[in-house]
Amino acid sequence: MYVYDDYDRKLVTERVAQFRDQTSRFLAGQLAEEEYLPLRLQNGLYIQRHAPMLRIAVPYGLINSRQLRRLARITRDYDKNYAHFTTRQNLQLNWPKLEKVPDILAELAEVEMHAVQTSGNCIRNTTTDPFAGVAQDEIGDPRPYCELIRQWSTFHPEFAFLPRKFKIAVSGSETDRAAIQVHDIGLQLARRDNQTGFRVFVGGGLGRTPVIASEINSFLPEKHLLSYLEAIVRVYNLLGRRDNKYKARIKILVRAMGPEKFAEKVNAEWEKTRDGVQQLTPEAIEWAHDFFTDPDYRAYNREQSDAELALLANDNKAFARWLERNTVPHKKPGYRAVTLSTKPTGVPPGDVTDSQLEAIADLAEQFSFGEARITHEQNAVLSDVAQESLFSLWEAARAKGFATPNIGTLTDIICCPGGDYCALANAKSIPVAEAIQQRFDDMDYLYDLGDLSLNISGCMNACGHHHVGNIGILGVDKKGEEYYQIQLGGDSGNDSKLGKVLGPSFFREDVPDVIEKILDLYIEKRQPEELFADTYHRIGHAPFKERIYAAG
Repeated sequence: MYVYDDYDRKLVTERVAQFRDQTSRFLAGQLAEEEYLPLRLQNGLYIQRHAPMLRIAVPYGLINSRQLRRLARITRDYDKNYAHFTTRQNLQLNWPKLEKVPDILAELAEVEMHAVQTSGNCIRNTTTDPFAGVAQDEIGDPRPYCELIRQWSTFHPEFAFLPRKFKIAVSGSETDRAAIQVHDIGLQLARRDNQTGFRVFVGGGLGRTPVIASEINSFLPEKHLLSYLEAIVRVYNLLGRRDNKYKARIKILVRAMGPEKFAEKVNAEWEKTRDGVQQLTPEAIEWAHDFFTDPDYRAYNREQSDAELALLANDNKAFARWLERNTVPHKKPGYRAVTLSTKPTGVPPGDVTDSQLEAIADLAEQFSFGEARITHEQNAVLSDVAQESLFSLWEAARAKGFATPNIGTLTDIICCPGGDYCALANAKSIPVAEAIQQRFDDMDYLYDLGDLSLNISGCMNACGHHHVGNIGILGVDKKGEEYYQIQLGGDSGNDSKLGKVLGPSFFREDVPDVIEKILDLYIEKRQPEELFADTYHRIGHAPFKERIYAAG
């Protein structure tokens, strides 16, 4: 992973000192709220329903055991002993005291972390596949390019105050696990004529106006990555609307202009700088790749290692379930990548305690070369686990609450903090997630359903990505009462789709019953080996709507 140099350390340390002074002046009444607002946002600090919320950057989800231990101590010393993994692969504290936030940032700086640009109208944390670098279907490792984008975008003087927030995701595999088509910019690594490059998607996003991104460049050579991104963001910065925050995202601009016209504007801007200082030299690209070399893997015979693992699984059904659901094949023989589930029944999805953060650090050191990843689905990944150690890891993870074998199932819910914390939320999300977990807490039933994504958002900002869940749930406010709208058919993968609203919304207590009726119809209508999304798109929306809203 990337390691700070002296310049990085100086930059982050100076930023902490600046924010400490700004916060002191604000608390002393020398800075007005409207003056302090952009300053705190650019340092990841929100004011939520009950307390400040601090969003800590975890670049492209990659984190080491030393950083995890520091986060654990921070949650213990400055918060209420737990934190929250987000869909942008970051970590949030929900209860820090405003006057202590500079101290937290100083502690983060000591372990090469910060909260810079995790909020505000700027380029946010770049995200990627949690299995980057180890996936068997990988075209190329996206992490070096994520790091190049991070360095280019951090403190970019031209893009500090964009019309609205801006999000970039990069996928390096044949299967998109980074949801690139619902980002402001999505990059798909590609190869053409032995050359590395990117398919470039622009104008995706969720929220009040959900849009699937449009492809504006079918192959961008890697050397032009930063200059082309700069042209895109510059066009947006110049032409994006600033008079209405609901119409300020780049997706509105691309839709208004049309993808072809927008691409023309980008190309015209790009021609001015494409061969300038932003062009990546082979040395710069190699420099970035050098931070993401393979760890010291042992040599295993794949057939022998797989056979030994299969024998072990045959003797233990619980281990076999976990192995099937929570691990994936690895590019190296004798290894697998392991997902640690944060979603046992009764725990808010994505929440981790201070002791669990320390446990992840311990597990990473013992089993995965001291590194972990935070996922888009709000879980954690150990990417490099020897198969001979999987049983020991399973036992250790089970003791810490990380071994629920539900990855990819209905109860592997993506869920925003909702009305329990967020000042923007119209309704609570966490109690709905818990009710669904409790209703469908039968692993045999979940496995029979197969892969199925369920996403919950507490408001139209769609932090829970409800638009692209196979089943999406949106909290809405009707005259001061909480209701929940159901959407079906969404997908965030290679063939991204937005879900379609089922019909009128429901009371909170009715949501599990509605989900059960939807699943019952799926089971009745599915063909052999057909997943929920396939059945829904084959039979259409109408049968589900009729089942749910039938009289009685």
